[in-house]
Amino acid sequence: MLKIEYLKKSFGGIVALNNSNFVIAKNKVTALIGPNGAGKSTLFDIICGLTKPDDGRIIFNDQNITKLDTYKIANLGISRTFQQVRLFKNLTIRDHLVMSENNEDTKLFQNFFKLKNRDDNNYQKILEEFGIKKDPKTLVSDLSYGQRKLLQIAMALNRPHKLLLLDEPVAGVNSVIQTEIENLLLKLKNQGETILLIDHDMNFVKKLSDWVIALDAGQIIVEGTPIQVLNDKRVLEAYLGE
Repeated sequence: MLKIEYLKKSFGGIVALNNSNFVIAKNKVTALIGPNGAGKSTLFDIICGLTKPDDGRIIFNDQNITKLDTYKIANLGISRTFQQVRLFKNLTIRDHLVMSENNEDTKLFQNFFKLKNRDDNNYQKILEEFGIKKDPKTLVSDLSYGQRKLLQIAMALNRPHKLLLLDEPVAGVNSVIQTEIENLLLKLKNQGETILLIDHDMNFVKKLSDWVIALDAGQIIVEGTPIQVLNDKRVLEAYLGE
């Protein structure tokens, strides 16, 4: 579904990605792991069009998306969450779910106002599915950090998509919320969602992933099944410091 071909990206004298190559298979969960500064989030930013590579290509469903604008990439079916939750604190849960229903840059706020009076039953159903025990009219500022994480994933799923990118979905949440997110993602996996995720929790990665790609200093050092990769000497040295 997604092909990363010889991607390179530098910021000044710092090499973030160096000839990165890999393929994301359809209907599978792939985990991207590596130490801080390995280039994982930079890779996500490039896939989504937020950052342009210095060289290389990104092919999504046989289409070259390397130079496309962010909203055009979203329209093709790539939906993403961020490591740091990005929500509007003065808007409600419902407002965010409404905005997520249309990818088109020029129609975002048209869509927002058009759906402003839609019945809340559909949004309440989404919140129940994600374990967010709040009224849809609740302000985002009144949510806990874990609930905001869940809402961000709900928005990504509510957006029309073919590929879901999750940047550290369980980072910083308590054990209860982490279990809720794990169960949700296992359900999505069983439903055949195509997911590429970044995370540092190796138990989480082993539980969810079909395939793992290890990145260090902007280069792919090994890829394979979770057991193969997490027991690889190069990964232990680069990522676990052993």
